[in-house]
Amino acid sequence: MEASHAGDPGLFGPSSVAWQMHGDPMMWVAGIRALYLQALHPRVVRGVLQNSDFRRDAWGRLMRTADFVGTTTYGSTEAAERAGARVRKIHSMLAAKDPGTGERYGVDEPDLLLWVHCAEIDSYLHVLRRSGVPLTDAQADRYIAEHRVTARLVGLDPGGVPGDRAGLAAYFEKVRPELTAGPEAREVDDFLQSPPIHPLLIPARALLWRRVAHLAYAALPPYAHELYGRPGPPPATVTRRLRCTGTLLRCVPARLRWQLPPKHIIRAMSRLGPGSRPAPYKLGA
Repeated sequence: MEASHAGDPGLFGPSSVAWQMHGDPMMWVAGIRALYLQALHPRVVRGVLQNSDFRRDAWGRLMRTADFVGTTTYGSTEAAERAGARVRKIHSMLAAKDPGTGERYGVDEPDLLLWVHCAEIDSYLHVLRRSGVPLTDAQADRYIAEHRVTARLVGLDPGGVPGDRAGLAAYFEKVRPELTAGPEAREVDDFLQSPPIHPLLIPARALLWRRVAHLAYAALPPYAHELYGRPGPPPATVTRRLRCTGTLLRCVPARLRWQLPPKHIIRAMSRLGPGSRPAPYKLGA
């Protein structure tokens, strides 16, 4: 399918910061941090839990988010626009109910979409930079600005979306009074600490998953730790663990990692040529 779009750089293209960053394996840790952060907005997490069986499908939700990020970053323009249209259509059909007031509201309310967007972008940027991806402040600002494109895809007005680190920080400061670790957030927290799995995989859960989930939780901002009521390790310890984990994961050859489905990066390189290969060192080029 991508062959018919040969030469199409998509919405971002190889010269973007997102193109170089989103192939990094620490994006998985960042995705779990984003889930932790998103769950602190009661109206957002209520919409998730009331419209899906989160405990059974949390892995599927992570995979769908990863597929959306991969498609919008590395796919053709048509594929990215199609992915955005699919998300908007699904959201337009879903609603949630506030158990306290009885109010019903759409999950596609702009305020809710904006929280999900900002929590994701902040998490990707925070985890990758802190784990060792060489990104200047100017490049970080550019990364945030680039993602106004994905904000448009999910139904937001790009002009109302933070476009740099200062704007993102101001947004979080403004929203913080609305955040709380209510029962729904606790449910997400419980799941992420100990997801239900086949008995034969319990040792792997203890060895691998919990370490990743704990690292993602540790990377949250201090106010999130306060709301969840579970303090994080000292910042220097968290940074050291993120760097060690990033170094370890980046030892796995990229070509091997990119062979895993759905192969967004491999297909992008087939469409645009080997020179489009993502690599953080290209950010300084």
